[in-house]
Amino acid sequence: MAVHFNQVAIVGVGLIGGSLGMGLKRCGLAGSVVGIGRRVENLQTAVRMGAIDRYVAAATEGVRGADLVVLATPVDTYERHLKEWGASLKPGAIVSDVGSVKGPLVAQAEGLVGERARFVGAHPIAGREKSGVAAGSPELFRGARCILTPTPQTDPQALQKIREMWEAIGATVCTMDPELHDRVLGAVSHLPHVAAFTLINALTDIRERSVPELDLLAYAGGGLRDTTRIAASSPEMWRDICLWNRTNLVAMIEAYEDRLRHLKGLIASGDGVGIEKELERAKQVREKLN
Repeated sequence: MAVHFNQVAIVGVGLIGGSLGMGLKRCGLAGSVVGIGRRVENLQTAVRMGAIDRYVAAATEGVRGADLVVLATPVDTYERHLKEWGASLKPGAIVSDVGSVKGPLVAQAEGLVGERARFVGAHPIAGREKSGVAAGSPELFRGARCILTPTPQTDPQALQKIREMWEAIGATVCTMDPELHDRVLGAVSHLPHVAAFTLINALTDIRERSVPELDLLAYAGGGLRDTTRIAASSPEMWRDICLWNRTNLVAMIEAYEDRLRHLKGLIASGDGVGIEKELERAKQVREKLN
């Protein structure tokens, strides 16, 4: 049988935290799953959907006795949470997370849990543009990649347990240095989200300046929907990701600006051959992406 936890506490029972709870319960990986969150209505929905067995108002009560505590809140809240209930952790408990930024946060979390608990950074690359546990599914992680980000301070047994947990609920697990993780995800995840948010805002500006009498989005086809789907993601979550990975993200934005300026120049000069070459280059790379 796969790894088993007697009690798991999930801090932040939204799309990812709720889907994890559903996966743990369906696969029999946890005896009890406790939910900790801000909104009672959402937590009640989580119980009805089978994401958690119960919920508590006080985080210190929820983590007490837990073998595993998973942080599934916006990354900027990690420090506040760990300071609030870190002293209530069961000695030897594992603390993990699902955040999209790792470098500075892993170092911070390791320092805050100290010797009382063991921290293992994790990032399941799965999600939807909708937030909240109502959008969750126990199948969310099946076939998805989950990156674990161990450091020299990471306990090997805790790392193995977290690996087995994610594999048991269907994820493909790999390990990566926390700083490398942030450079990679800054390129393939954070930059696309910034581009999608910015494109929607640019279209809003264009409408206000050029065709205020029309609703531009009413004329949108599948191309705009496909390109900007992720712009419906949580602004709170993505604000924190932008701030915590800002050095990498700014570099990625600059690289994107360079390519955009290059294409702009080709269009402005009427260079049809150059435009086609630029688009063909992109097409060939995109066709390799499953």
